Amino acid sequence: MRAYFDNAATTRLDPEVLEAMLPLMTEEFGNPSSIHSHGRKVRTAIERARKTVATLLNTSPAEIFFTSGGTEADNTAIRSSIETYGLTHAITSPLEHHAVLHTLEHLHKQGAVKLNLVEVDEAGRINLLHLEELLRAHPNTLVSLMHGNNEIGNLLDLETVGRLCQEHKAVFHSDTVQTMGHYRHDLQQLPVDFIVGAAHKFHGPKGVGFLYVNAHTKSGRGPIHPFIHGGSQERNMRGGTENVYGIVGLAKALEIAYAEMESHRQYIESLKSRMIGQLRERLDGVSFNGLSANLSESLYTVLNVGLPSSEMSDMLLFNLDIAGISASGGSACTSGSNLGSHVLSALPHNDAERGAIRFSFSKYNTVEEVDYAVDTLVELFKREQAAVK
Repeated sequence: MRAYFDNAATTRLDPEVLEAMLPLMTEEFGNPSSIHSHGRKVRTAIERARKTVATLLNTSPAEIFFTSGGTEADNTAIRSSIETYGLTHAITSPLEHHAVLHTLEHLHKQGAVKLNLVEVDEAGRINLLHLEELLRAHPNTLVSLMHGNNEIGNLLDLETVGRLCQEHKAVFHSDTVQTMGHYRHDLQQLPVDFIVGAAHKFHGPKGVGFLYVNAHTKSGRGPIHPFIHGGSQERNMRGGTENVYGIVGLAKALEIAYAEMESHRQYIESLKSRMIGQLRERLDGVSFNGLSANLSESLYTVLNVGLPSSEMSDMLLFNLDIAGISASGGSACTSGSNLGSHVLSALPHNDAERGAIRFSFSKYNTVEEVDYAVDTLVELFKREQAAVK
């Protein structure tokens, strides 16, 4: 059996999404900036996709800008807001995706902004009292905190953080890559200035995403300057010929995700609960990192498993792969390196000697795959114990 449990890294393309993309890849090939009929037809497809995304998020199409993915969208929100508004401070957490953390660290080293890290507890919860202290001490600030952590699954209360930012006139950006398509975002009600999405996290194509920019920003400021300069595409916000079939695929994937969200959530959550229960019952010394085993405070798609100290920790993912199971030791962006997880390392009192595996689920996973993954893990540890004896 082969079982794919790395959906936080990327998801399988939905066949309906591919079907929507194909005409733009073959017959409707015009440049959307061209004024002839071939170009106008493609431009119409882009604007229709923009309207679909905006409608699902309950906002205006004028506030949706298509990008190459979540990383570009995050960089645009962070860099452009700091430059446009003359922000002097930034607040983030040590648990952020590197698209945010590395960008802000780089800007801090350049002297463009002073950076503060908000405290987190041993489960990875943001210390809201400390956040408020930082906001009081540092006016003219950008706050960048992710909605759902890609490694440990922790969910942030966007409403509470957004209200704090409004009270202190701070700009609020949230990396919503892991929650987009899995949770509803009502941008008429949500107190955020910028959120982002990446199609390949919700069964769309790779290489396309979007940035939501509140027209006047919830913090009371105006539009931001572009990050990528060039042509007048995306209403002068992002130069470069649009990834037309990617954009159409993104909109179709998000449309499907919203239509099926409740049923998929119930199904996926049942798979996660099953894995939690079986691991607790069958594997001595197992634990769960962050809040990932708390169904009400974590992504229903992510489970980060803390495993007993073992001689085979470094080979665990390799052994699972041999057994046909694709999982991750953390973020896919760092799993090819020997740096380990910066998220787990940042948790106070974290036991670095324990192995950690992130299982992340999608609508395409099955009960049989969950059972097979648990059986395989248990068998691997039994073999090691037998060898030691």
